[in-house]
Amino acid sequence: MTNRAPCQLSIRRVPAKDSDAAWKIIEEYYEAAGVIARDAKDDFSRIYFCSDAGVWLAILEDNVVGCIALRPLPAIPGSGEVKRLYVQPQHRGSGIAAALYQALELFARECGYQSLYLDTADEMVAAQRFYSALGYKSAPRYNNNPQATIFMRKHLHAPSR
Repeated sequence: MTNRAPCQLSIRRVPAKDSDAAWKIIEEYYEAAGVIARDAKDDFSRIYFCSDAGVWLAILEDNVVGCIALRPLPAIPGSGEVKRLYVQPQHRGSGIAAALYQALELFARECGYQSLYLDTADEMVAAQRFYSALGYKSAPRYNNNPQATIFMRKHLHAPSR
């Protein structure tokens, strides 16, 4: 694979009416990552399809090839939680994860989030490197995810005008 984004790639925030397309790739992520603590479909729709949350899909030649999600983190005012970053294996290394994350962070800044949090596991070394390169630093545990062993936070600055 090359290190450039495919020319037919589009990233879009999913409207609630298209939540089934988002759910399908989230389920693929759950299986690929062996996620135990999964959202039920109804909870997924309630949590991620509101004004200060979202799911973004990477679409390549009319096929969904990746996703990322953001939800508010009520326990930490002014913060959101990054969830479910996933790119299908055959499309990794082409900049899709970075494009997904960039869209999410821009939205988070526009919503006024001051910090973004995420969790991951020891074995997800590539994810740790990816988030570290984006400016994430180690943080104390902020949730009860039984699979998470690493917690990270990034402080955001206001969007430039």
